[in-house]
Amino acid sequence: MKVEEFDALIVGGGLSGLRVAIELVDTMNVAIISKVYPLRSHSGAAQGGINAALGNTEAGKNDSPKTHAYDTVYGSDYLADQDAVMVLAKEAPKIVIELESMGAPFSRLDSGLIAQRPFGGAGFPRTCYAGDRTGHALLHTVYEQCIRKGVKFFDEFFLVDLIKVGNCIAGLVALDIASGELVVFRSESVVLATGGFGRIYKRSTNAIINTGDGLGAAFRAGVPMQDCEFVQFHPTTLFGTNILITEGARGEGGYLFNKNKERFMNKVAPKAMELAPRDIVARAIDTEILEGRGFDDSYVHLDLTHLGKEKIMERLPGIRDISMYFAGVDPIEKPIPVQPGQHYSMGGIASKYKGDFGETPLDGLYSIGETSCISVHGANRLGGNSLLETIVFGRYVGKAIFKKESRRKLKSFEIKNAEEAALKAIEKTFTSWNKNKGKKPADIRMAMKTTMDKNVGVFREEARLHQTTIDLQNVQKDFKSMHIETDDRKFNFGFVRALELRNMVDIAEVTAFAALWRKESRGAHFRTDYPTRNDKEFQVHSLVTKKNGELIMETKPVTLGIFEVKERAY
Repeated sequence: MKVEEFDALIVGGGLSGLRVAIELVDTMNVAIISKVYPLRSHSGAAQGGINAALGNTEAGKNDSPKTHAYDTVYGSDYLADQDAVMVLAKEAPKIVIELESMGAPFSRLDSGLIAQRPFGGAGFPRTCYAGDRTGHALLHTVYEQCIRKGVKFFDEFFLVDLIKVGNCIAGLVALDIASGELVVFRSESVVLATGGFGRIYKRSTNAIINTGDGLGAAFRAGVPMQDCEFVQFHPTTLFGTNILITEGARGEGGYLFNKNKERFMNKVAPKAMELAPRDIVARAIDTEILEGRGFDDSYVHLDLTHLGKEKIMERLPGIRDISMYFAGVDPIEKPIPVQPGQHYSMGGIASKYKGDFGETPLDGLYSIGETSCISVHGANRLGGNSLLETIVFGRYVGKAIFKKESRRKLKSFEIKNAEEAALKAIEKTFTSWNKNKGKKPADIRMAMKTTMDKNVGVFREEARLHQTTIDLQNVQKDFKSMHIETDDRKFNFGFVRALELRNMVDIAEVTAFAALWRKESRGAHFRTDYPTRNDKEFQVHSLVTKKNGELIMETKPVTLGIFEVKERAY
């Protein structure tokens, strides 16, 4: 048994994990475990920008962190915790300047200041950007700092299971994808930064790696999943492939049209129009399609032609490339066919805001970024806040780990016994997959994705959600008898896909279960049978765990603050 030991372990090489490592590497022995090379992390797919109330433009000169916080809480449909949102907004300007000092190549105004563009749900243009490849630029910038500081990386290692002793984290077991060997990593501080779980859907902007690996491992360890019913569907994904078409395209002045050449957003958001929050725009597009006003009953048009060649080439070059290569459309000349697709997970691992920042109910286990639910996004995330969350809270989690003294003295034999038990259970599971005579992983995965797309999408209702819970129970049964052809684990990505499916099946079931429980419409969760928001019963966070094979729902209150709860209107 190969064993590695560190003061702190970070699982995930995206912006969240990298920023935690930067905070710790000077004073602690820290390592990052990633199932892909860090620069292939999904943070690099973020296009539009990162929010900060810098006030660099004439239109944004009166912006402030308080206004940023208000827009975030309002956009969240009052499910975000307001104290955490205030921290996010207040730290944002410092974080953008920090990234600039690291060398982030932000786009510039003629004055030389960082350029800022309008984004959906924002009262001012506060989204800082690097063309339409902001995530790519920031990921490279922060990764370079990790390399400069000497962070230890274990690339192409897959998190299989967490190791715990009582209610304390003791480390984890990872699969070395190259050798196929299981490796034990010991640490009393483990950070899960593995991204979201978008691949439980077929129509998704997410990379193939977004399979909820950190959430699945935490869930199996008994940690609650918070607000997983809130899944954001980005309104503009490329028809057919569902590649993201950034909100920045609408921020730069793009229009949405139906087949009757109507700018239909004036019916639902007459002031904000195309720059209403994502949940509102996604529902508006789906309504046009469902009511027969979409092209081929499948998509609408995002028109950029009036922006002109120079502006598109300067500010949206990546969108032009995507449209040309994957849809055969040059947006300088023709509109882009778009439809809503799964994009982001507002829910995740229940994580603290107060006390030891980012820590979960399992002592020593932290989560960060899309993996976590510290709840700054509530029921609907505003564009430009996700990149911000990764850096702001990555720094905070690092500080929390550094400040927290060693809080336990686990006995070596307890740790060793826990490691051996975890390895034994994992090997038993792996062996059963070869011996079983059941379905193949690909068939089980497709059954899961099909029911999630059909019934847990933009619009939801009781009977279909109930059917999905039944479908997913059958998927769980099929998974338990799943068959894998080969037992060779060296560079066996079919085997890795099976391990990913193990996580996805659990989180899909949690998502459908929570969506069925929440009998109201709030943010991205829209119930056609309960079309209004119900603050009296459901202005609470959902917490789902599994006990004795059954999903259990608990709740905790939303932290309110200076922003009065009211109905949203744009």
